[in-house]
Amino acid sequence: MVTAIAPTVAGFLAIMALVGVERLAELVVTKRNAAWSLAHGGIEHGRGHYPVMVVLHTAFLFGALAEVLLLDRPFVPWIGVPCLVAAVGSQGLRWWVITTLGRRWNTRVIVIPGLAPIEGGPFRWLRHPNYLAVVTEGIALPMIHGAWITALVFTVLNALLLRERVRVEDQALGRTA
Repeated sequence: MVTAIAPTVAGFLAIMALVGVERLAELVVTKRNAAWSLAHGGIEHGRGHYPVMVVLHTAFLFGALAEVLLLDRPFVPWIGVPCLVAAVGSQGLRWWVITTLGRRWNTRVIVIPGLAPIEGGPFRWLRHPNYLAVVTEGIALPMIHGAWITALVFTVLNALLLRERVRVEDQALGRTA
């Protein structure tokens, strides 16, 4: 027997599908930009943590879906609505970073020696604005529909990963600044 999916769960599934499409768009952009950066003398740093990042971020999306579907997490409007706004805002910040960096944006750490660091857009105020978007999304996206275990586990593991990622990125940028 097939049971009906609650409207809020269907909405959450739609949001997660949109985020999945967004991630695929990021992969297209990152592949194109990586090729451009490497063709212009770019040097990749931190290859060791990249596969861990891919697994963590993929598990994050599937974990949120599984938690909502399998553990029957409720939609609580006074939490879910602000979290939806925060999740949408994190996507806006992410794409502001991507457009500001242009061809230099990548999910990998690839730095072209001799190019000055970007200081416009959100970089006027934050050194690593994309990571603010990632942290915000990591909490807000699963909490739209009460997936607090996913939000908690991802936040802790992502903090450990970001500590290494920021160190690698700062070191790489310091060599070319």
